[in-house]
Order: sequence, then C-alpha cells, then structure tokens
Amino acid sequence: MDIHAKVLQHKDQLTVVAAVSVVLSLFVYAAPRFLSILAFFWPLFASTAVLLVVMNAFGGGFQVGTEIHGMRAGEGILDYVAGRPENGENHYKYQ
Repeated sequence: MDIHAKVLQHKDQLTVVAAVSVVLSLFVYAAPRFLSILAFFWPLFASTAVLLVVMNAFGGGFQVGTEIHGMRAGEGILDYVAGRPENGENHYKYQ
C-alpha cells in the first residue's frame, strides 16, 4: 500500500513524463532521417548555391542596398506614390 500512495502522490508528474516520452518516441521513430531530407532537396540546395555564386561573380559582390544609383533604397517609389516629380519640376499645374 505504501507504493500505491506514493504513485498517487506523484500522479501528475508521472502523467507528464509518460506524455513526453510518447511524443518523443513519435518524433524519433516517425520523423524522416536527415539524409533522406537532404537526398530529396539536394537539387534545390545545389541550384541555390550555383545561383548565389553566379550572382556574386557577375554582379561584383552583393550590394547592401543602402544606396543604389545615388538614391536611398525605396526613395524613388515613395516620391512616385507621393506625387512628387523626380527632377523637381511641377508637372501638375493647376490653374
């Protein structure tokens, strides 16, 4: 009877341990192996690596994007949306 009382005393902890062990065993046995995932996606990984190498080789390195062609990034589209002309002239003459 002493064992039964101790089991009932720690019933919540034993339930959590049992649930965690069931979930972990499902992940360990049901999950695909890393090499299986790598074998399935290797064309994607290889093509992405080739694309990055080609972009770096022909593009002269990666540009950070802070300034491109003398403008800050996104400034041109903001001017267009706001209706401000690029060269400072007023194209919208209201008379």
